[in-house]
Amino acid sequence: MISTYWQNIKSAFSTSLSGLKTTFKHFVEARHVHKPVGISSPDYFNQDKGIMTLSYPHESLPIPDNGRYKLHNEIDDCIVCDKCAKVCPVDCIDIEPIRAVSEIGKTSDGTSKRIHAAKFDIDMAKCCFCGLCTTVCPTECLTMTKSFDFSEYDVDDHTYSFATMTPLEILTKKKELEEFEASKKKTQEAAAPKTERKADSEPSAEKKKPAKPVFRPRPMIKKKKDGDA
Repeated sequence: MISTYWQNIKSAFSTSLSGLKTTFKHFVEARHVHKPVGISSPDYFNQDKGIMTLSYPHESLPIPDNGRYKLHNEIDDCIVCDKCAKVCPVDCIDIEPIRAVSEIGKTSDGTSKRIHAAKFDIDMAKCCFCGLCTTVCPTECLTMTKSFDFSEYDVDDHTYSFATMTPLEILTKKKELEEFEASKKKTQEAAAPKTERKADSEPSAEKKKPAKPVFRPRPMIKKKKDGDA
């Protein structure tokens, strides 16, 4: 029993000393601090010793250009095609389009704009950061920025609105569209009787009788008698 007691003390002392050696080694290496460089830097893997902690938000690691973070829509280049909302697997994009009666401008790549964006909201609380919406965007106005720290106290504050139309402008554009559609309908109704009179004056072509289906008789198969080979 006595020998076992002193052996345990010796084992505890040796293991503690071994642990303290490792601690003292890291304590000496803590005089050096890692530089906040990204993984793409050639010196990233050379910094294997030193303090890893960063004084965030005063210091931060570089963000990769192809990272998927906060969504942003350049509304001036948006043609309100609704492709991003349709492809979104979590329905985090809410769009309310208003068709314009004529061309309202062009995007930076020369695409014509014919639809007003009365509403263009993105709920980042629902976003799964898949990037599908940025892929299908024809004018590349919807992108993912490098902003990754957009925490909020209220989850409703994660909904970001990119539409710039005022309520008065929305009502005005809707009224213009209603008047344009009503005028177009009257024009079509006025032209309809002329078309009907012209059709009545022309001799109607005889309707072709539908072709009768052709039935082919099935070939008769003779039954073999018992004596036939």
